[in-house]
Amino acid sequence: MKKYIYIIVTMLALTSCSKFLDVKPESQVDADQLFSTEEGFKEALNGVYTYCASQALYGGNLTFGMLDILGQNYEFSDSNLQISRSIANFDYSQTSTVNTIAQIWGSGYRGIANCNYILGAIDQHKALFTGNNYALIKGEALTVRAYLHFDLLRMFAPSYKNGATLKGIPYVTEISTKSAPFSTVSVALNSIIADLTAAKALLKTSDPILSTSYVVGYPAPADTKSTETTNSDLFLQNRRHRMNYYTVCGELARAYLYKNDLVNALANAQEVINSQKFPFTDSKDFLSTDVTLVDRIFYKELISAWYIDNNDINNELIGLFTGDNPSLSATVDQVNDIYEKAQAGSEDWRLRQWFLSRSPGNNSPNRAILQKYIKNTSPSTNLHPLVAPAIRLSEMYYIAAEASFDTNPTQALAYFNTLRQKRGIGSYTVANVTDRNTFIDLLLTDARKEFYGESQIFFMYKRLNHAVTISVTQVQPPSNQIFVFPLPNDELAYRNN
Repeated sequence: MKKYIYIIVTMLALTSCSKFLDVKPESQVDADQLFSTEEGFKEALNGVYTYCASQALYGGNLTFGMLDILGQNYEFSDSNLQISRSIANFDYSQTSTVNTIAQIWGSGYRGIANCNYILGAIDQHKALFTGNNYALIKGEALTVRAYLHFDLLRMFAPSYKNGATLKGIPYVTEISTKSAPFSTVSVALNSIIADLTAAKALLKTSDPILSTSYVVGYPAPADTKSTETTNSDLFLQNRRHRMNYYTVCGELARAYLYKNDLVNALANAQEVINSQKFPFTDSKDFLSTDVTLVDRIFYKELISAWYIDNNDINNELIGLFTGDNPSLSATVDQVNDIYEKAQAGSEDWRLRQWFLSRSPGNNSPNRAILQKYIKNTSPSTNLHPLVAPAIRLSEMYYIAAEASFDTNPTQALAYFNTLRQKRGIGSYTVANVTDRNTFIDLLLTDARKEFYGESQIFFMYKRLNHAVTISVTQVQPPSNQIFVFPLPNDELAYRNN
């Protein structure tokens, strides 16, 4: 970790905050200056979000890139896409793939270091804060730290199910020139849960999203009921573009399910569901033919999302998904198989809205072009900003269904069927589900549809140690060889313990 963890806040150059631009690497004096005011802490936290939403992390690699290719969502017939094809074949040895993995590792731990700068200073300056901002900033910083660690654990270590006592990742909680030791998978997961539990207590008393007056919706003027931008303090607006109280509940549900603690996974998922804070998207919004009024991403259902509404990422998304020759696309037949068009999926809203058929010519099969991340060009407006999903309401229904199946299969099916109905497709009955394995397969099939272009399905396969579906006739057996990314060479070379 020596190479990455003690480097001060390299994300500073990525923000427009003047104080960040003035901070010099490895200068404790400048860090002290930054954290001498409440505004400095706010700017530091905003900088963390900017960094996490960059292309190195959730504005690229961890949402739209390698992880989603590993979920077998695309088809690569062009010889120019050899690298993507090798990733789809779980080959992590290509130079560009090695570099991407190293970037993810390094960027993830830089993000953690930036959280640790805030957390290392905030308790010493508690008197600076007004209102609930101390608890809010500390709670968010703890949540981002846990969120990053959890994704690094899910990429670079065996799953809890497949190796709880095996080598995990370093869990880094302080700034030091000494490398943090590796924890086991179990210890790292417990540290993640501890951070999230502490964050939950802090945000319980400070997060505006918990107020009954905070109403989730589309930005004005499209949605007159939404109050997400009405707070006079900009720092307290758009709580779903940050790590809010319900984000913590959702991430705890994920972490507990990873640990196979079904009771706590269910309790946290139910807390989000039962809050009724996040309304399901209406068909008229999702299927609107007016491009200025269409909700392509189920925006109101996002518990938390990374704000990526900038030209660089938008241009990258065009190249990946919607350009003349996009890097990532599937055949129409492949997408029809994923969404079960020949069965119950013909009316699936996601299939109807998210894909546009395009002929590549040369007698090649038609391609399914993903429409999920389209941003209208000026002067056309958009119903909502461009975001990368962090946690969805739908995932809470999947978690609640899985966690309750053993004790209450009827309730589990009710959670699952509620979501299916909100996507325009039919229900299952108890007679359709003979055992837990059958139910897990149903959840995986639907989750692959829901998370298309979002990278979460790979994590689900790994957590369950489940075979990865490649096509209707082919699967990749589960193993650490495909589920565990190799550590970057620099991480091994620069360690000092």
